[in-house]
Amino acid sequence: MILVLWDIDRTLVYVGDIDRLVYRTVFEEVVGRAPERLPAKGTGVTMPVAVQELLTVNGVPGEQIDAFARRIIGLMPGELERHRERMLAEGLLLPGAAESLTAVRKSPRLLPSVVTGNLRASAEIKLSAFGLIGLVDPAVGGYASDDPHRPALVGIAQQRAGAAYEYFFDQSNTVIVGDSLEDVRTGREGGARVIGVASGTTSAVDLADAGADHVLSDLTDPSQLLRLIGTGET
Repeated sequence: MILVLWDIDRTLVYVGDIDRLVYRTVFEEVVGRAPERLPAKGTGVTMPVAVQELLTVNGVPGEQIDAFARRIIGLMPGELERHRERMLAEGLLLPGAAESLTAVRKSPRLLPSVVTGNLRASAEIKLSAFGLIGLVDPAVGGYASDDPHRPALVGIAQQRAGAAYEYFFDQSNTVIVGDSLEDVRTGREGGARVIGVASGTTSAVDLADAGADHVLSDLTDPSQLLRLIGTGET
């Protein structure tokens, strides 16, 4: 069995500026003023790390950052849920995502879940909004709500999947599919092979240079993806 850990944002779905709207709204609610700067797009860092950076670059005093961060993190999934319809209107399901997820889900030797910089609640909102939640097992994934250090999420997912399916998962049978340099780092440091997908803000060349085992331009060829997952070869 192979554990396939999907990234979400810009690998499977694109939600437009909804995430940034959520950051802006919740920051203003907690801090009492609008932020002048927002997190960079498409970096793949975990949400708690992005929140810390958001507070820091907007001049929040250091002694207030931890308390404000906890409040912001607690409010973000609910604020995202409020924008579900707008997320669908302004976002999109990326080409081949549903077909590739379905192909992985149908394979008896593959176990699909997620490793993401989103909190679990936010991840499930996005997956369910775009009709993808039934194509992964979210209970055995790794989320920013588990640990802000993204590479640690691989081991968390491996342990959860191992306990749930009575199987041992390590680097030899774990694959991340993702679009960012953080996805590559997560796999290399956390213990998984990485299939990069140049569907986000990171080029295929940069994904390969960062150490992705293989790079696809998109997810429109599920059979090629299955070959890479199953054998590591084209």
